[in-house]
Amino acid sequence: MLHIYNTLSRTKELFTPTEPGHVRMYVCGMTVYDFCHLGHARMLVGFDVVRRWLLASGYRVRYVRNITDIDDKIIRRAVQSGRKIGEVTSFFIDAMHADERALSVEPPDFEPRATQHVPEMVSIIKRLEANGLAYQSDDGDVNYSVRGFKGYGKLSGKSLDDLRAGERVAVASGKRDPLDFVLWKSAKADEPPESKWESPYGVGRPGWHIECSAMSRSLLGLPLDIHGGGPDLKFPHHENEIAQTEGAFGGKLANIWMHCGPLMVDAEKMSKSLGNFRTIRDTVSVASSLSDTVADYEANPREAEMLRFFIVRNHYRSIQNYTPDNLRDAQNALDRLYHTLHNVPAAPVDIDWASPDAQRFRDAMDDDFNTPEAVAVLFDLSSQANRTSSAKTSGLLKALGGTIGLLQTGPGLYLKSSTRYLGHDAQVQELPEERILALIQARLEAKRTRNFTEADHIRAQLRDAGIELEDKPGGTTQWRRA
Repeated sequence: MLHIYNTLSRTKELFTPTEPGHVRMYVCGMTVYDFCHLGHARMLVGFDVVRRWLLASGYRVRYVRNITDIDDKIIRRAVQSGRKIGEVTSFFIDAMHADERALSVEPPDFEPRATQHVPEMVSIIKRLEANGLAYQSDDGDVNYSVRGFKGYGKLSGKSLDDLRAGERVAVASGKRDPLDFVLWKSAKADEPPESKWESPYGVGRPGWHIECSAMSRSLLGLPLDIHGGGPDLKFPHHENEIAQTEGAFGGKLANIWMHCGPLMVDAEKMSKSLGNFRTIRDTVSVASSLSDTVADYEANPREAEMLRFFIVRNHYRSIQNYTPDNLRDAQNALDRLYHTLHNVPAAPVDIDWASPDAQRFRDAMDDDFNTPEAVAVLFDLSSQANRTSSAKTSGLLKALGGTIGLLQTGPGLYLKSSTRYLGHDAQVQELPEERILALIQARLEAKRTRNFTEADHIRAQLRDAGIELEDKPGGTTQWRRA
């Protein structure tokens, strides 16, 4: 039975959705003002694994992941670039979708944009005002009265006296308390017209936190079965969501709160504000460099799955460290699994969950999505398949990998793809495919003319470049990168 660590209760809990067999999951998505970095990849992949496992477990899943398409950073990007806000956000949404495709992240069932739900946000603000939890200050902003909500701090575990305004919460002179946060921002004269909406509180735009309260309730109802997001959202964003939603409607916002761990670089969290981020596209694209004016790109299938594997083989709640060596280690490890699938072609199998290996895999995933243990099962199956040459065992390896979005690329395509991420004991693959094919053709011609010395020389040349050949009946030759 599935148990999930609940950030709110700080313990693993038996997962019991409100409606039996149906999971309603909301995850806070991207603020689309720039390209996604590897920290975002961890969130995207992490909750994609959660959704895939819920489906594999027989649940129906209604998955909503929002897009923040109105925000101070977006407005600044639009003004600086001389583009409309919608042009900026549409471009970076397209770029995000390209990243998702590269990482085999399946699209959510709904991907609402904040600008599509402004009326619902205003409605919630009006309820909060009626409940004595919102007030309009002299500067025109509408703020939430934090000390009026008795449960504030229950998610982050901090007392009101310990709390400070969050990263995106500006302390304005019109606030009654420094911890109060903005629900509706009064428009400024120099802001673009497309950043302004009419409201009972004057022309302006919604604050950041209110959008998720509106979209989650509108698309999923209350309470949510699972509410998730990145590690930096616990406070203030999710704390404020709870205050808004529960302050307006009573009850509780979500039964289970999930937060993935941070991706670190030299003991610092990877983030754009720190300038230590590496984008997904630069990590896995076929092109050595990409233009900032192009949203879509072609991903290297071997490197892209390596990045997903790098994320999945760590527990979603753990602190994960990014280094080039860690990527190389992940590439070599994933390559070993694909070598098994190449050497022992997988037979189609239906997973028998009563079998020992499948049961161990399931027990791991049911224990708060313990992907490190699940991946260990995959390597055990790989060893078994290599030892026994069992197509059924190889098939189970592939099928179980598929439940977490791995091992679904054809081994031939995967192993023919070059990679920049190899361990120190492996040779850098520099030969392009056209050169490899030309050498294979030259070897076949040498063999035809019985020049076996030249044929052996070409084979050795390819082997030194990390290319393995396999001669097949009928005079054909298959190749792969070692």
